[in-house]
Amino acid sequence: MSPERVPSVPALTSRIHGCLLGGALGDSVGYAVAGDSLEELRSRIGADGLTDFGALAKTGFSDETQLTLYTVDGLVEALEWANSGVGADVNACLWLAYLRWLATQGEDAGPSAPAPQPRWIDGQAVLHQRRHPERDSVSGLATGEMGTSVRPVNPGSKGNGTVVRSAPFGLIPHITAEAVYKLSSDAASLTHGHPAARQSAGVFSLLVHRLVSGEGLLDAAAAVTAHSRTLNEVAPELPERLEAALQLAGKGVVAPDELTATLGAGRPAEEALAVALYAVLATIPGTAAGGTDDDGADGLPVRHFREAVAVAVGHGGASDATGSLAGNILGAFYGEACLPAEGLESLEGIDTVRGMAALLVKVTTGEG
Repeated sequence: MSPERVPSVPALTSRIHGCLLGGALGDSVGYAVAGDSLEELRSRIGADGLTDFGALAKTGFSDETQLTLYTVDGLVEALEWANSGVGADVNACLWLAYLRWLATQGEDAGPSAPAPQPRWIDGQAVLHQRRHPERDSVSGLATGEMGTSVRPVNPGSKGNGTVVRSAPFGLIPHITAEAVYKLSSDAASLTHGHPAARQSAGVFSLLVHRLVSGEGLLDAAAAVTAHSRTLNEVAPELPERLEAALQLAGKGVVAPDELTATLGAGRPAEEALAVALYAVLATIPGTAAGGTDDDGADGLPVRHFREAVAVAVGHGGASDATGSLAGNILGAFYGEACLPAEGLESLEGIDTVRGMAALLVKVTTGEG
């Protein structure tokens, strides 16, 4: 098998479900090991990657997955309006969705913010758990102001809260790459103002878009890295980190201290994206892993998922963010075929994740 090609081409429905479920699994595993020392991480992660997905997934996912699902809901609402012949401000729909998430965290956006009408997602108890939400996401929404690309809130904020919620923009079919990037970076402005945070979100959504469109992992990674260099008023740290990720991946899996020394620990948005991208590329079967289509009891896609997520969460940094992003990438590429069965069986809130995926499939394809 070519090291960057999926063994069989998954349907869009499988890619959407795979991306959202993969992100939730990676987030859950990363959240379970957050705060572990490198010695503790080594005891959890063996030569074949993480083998106890079921036990780790029981810990539950964090705000990464919560906000990803609320991104889906904002997009679904905008598309529902569009499908009925009524134009809607997509970013306003996303802002209202994020305000509803803010309320689930026990936070108040103040009297100047609108009071959004509840939707199905708001009744899902699993999304009301407060699991160390990113500070900038909370503070940006708590201003009660709708940030824009011209006037973003939290002007200096470059935390990973933007990039971790941005996979859904890349899952929308039949729109241009330019539209994907704009939707994602504009939505990032709702909470974070630093160019690196907004541009990282847009580039990550582009990566998902290219994978869903059928590109290989290496081609898509190289393309979005090249694109990042051409962005207007680019934050230089973004292409620098992405280029470093591609170079480091060429060495295969390296020690955690070399990973963080080269790419960072994943707390700023561009670092989180770089670490996740490295983890996926460094473990591609046929190169670093030396796999085949029939390699291992689970098959190649599941093996790749296990090994990549192990690298993504095994560095002692923002492991929930980097695990979530790696899971999104692999799910978008392989579809559901890469997801470990025992992880899905233990995944908290799987019906909620599948329910939101089904809504996105329905409004974009008419299926379901």
